[in-house]
Amino acid sequence: MAPQVLGVLVRRFRDFAAAEDAVQEALVAAAFQWPREGVPENPRGWLIQVASRRMTDQVRSDAARRRREVAAAARGQVAPEAGREDAGEQDDTLMLLLLCCHPALTPSSTIALTLRAVGGLTTAEIARAFLVPEATMAQRISRAKQSIKASGVPFRMPEGEERGVRLRAVLHVLYLIFNEGYTASAGAELRRPELSAEAIRLARMVHKLLPEDGEAAGLLALMLLTDARRAARTGPDGELIPLTKQDRALWDRGQIAEGIGLLSAALPKGPAGAYLLQAAIAAVHDEAARPEDTDWPQILALYELLLGLSGNPMVALNHAIAAAMVGGPRKGLELLEALEADGRLAGHHRLDAVRGHLLEMAGEHARAVECYRAAAGRTTNLPERNYLLGQAARLSEGAAGT
Repeated sequence: MAPQVLGVLVRRFRDFAAAEDAVQEALVAAAFQWPREGVPENPRGWLIQVASRRMTDQVRSDAARRRREVAAAARGQVAPEAGREDAGEQDDTLMLLLLCCHPALTPSSTIALTLRAVGGLTTAEIARAFLVPEATMAQRISRAKQSIKASGVPFRMPEGEERGVRLRAVLHVLYLIFNEGYTASAGAELRRPELSAEAIRLARMVHKLLPEDGEAAGLLALMLLTDARRAARTGPDGELIPLTKQDRALWDRGQIAEGIGLLSAALPKGPAGAYLLQAAIAAVHDEAARPEDTDWPQILALYELLLGLSGNPMVALNHAIAAAMVGGPRKGLELLEALEADGRLAGHHRLDAVRGHLLEMAGEHARAVECYRAAAGRTTNLPERNYLLGQAARLSEGAAGT
């Protein structure tokens, strides 16, 4: 709801930073008033009205606007934008996404600003995702807001080539938001389902806007095929359950069917991009009735195609896993050595976790225990940490019993 409120204020007042502050103040007011007075019939409209009042106080020089806002507030009315229903109407969240993907911003600033304004992530969470200090990320977001304000670009749907450029950035942002929701970068819970759900909702909107765009379809398919495993990923106490141990009867077959349908319709239309290839990999996993039925040679081939499109070190890490499943753990460990020399994943817990898994496959349990413990010490997600420590304890107990 907050991104939609922010979108309305940015469109009306043309001041991104001030609008974000006003929305935060309105949310604080709601936290105090709603428990005492009850949730209003139109919560979104209430937040817009309160935030608009805050904005009106900050733009006193605009006398005409101030009179309109004060008069509307005095009559107890909600501004037209606040009172409309979501169904069948423009969603300001999508236009807010497009505004955040401003051509004056660097790609990293675009993603950071959108994660903050639309995804609702904290600056600290975004900093962890970018592997930079929190202070650096705070400065980056602040500069991005000022750049948008200085540009004077109207809050409207971009057209033509500009829309295509902005939407490419939007897809990447939604991908990151979904990933943060699917596996949280920090905290006591493995996932943040509200973020994943919002990313899927927005991805549906983008696909509806560009039904013939293969990457828009691929991203939505990837999200659906991945999210379909959500119910099986955690146990009764929120503990992490790895893919090979999941009860596949709990997977959402409706989501899998929808994702495969999108994938099947998009693949024949042209060269597959990164999202379509990732969706294809997810589909191979989802179509396997049992872990041992997984077509790892096909997954390896898809990762090799993906490596040709993306220099992302996480893709290389997953490629190493697939290579190990096809060619044995030594092959995967060789690829990890090259990836470690690259330096971009230095200190990342997933590198140690994968190395621990491959060493365990190779029978080198003592070294695997060291890697699992190192990975546990580097992750800030509690269920991941507990899982990794559990893996280390299991191998240690096995060694003690022999």
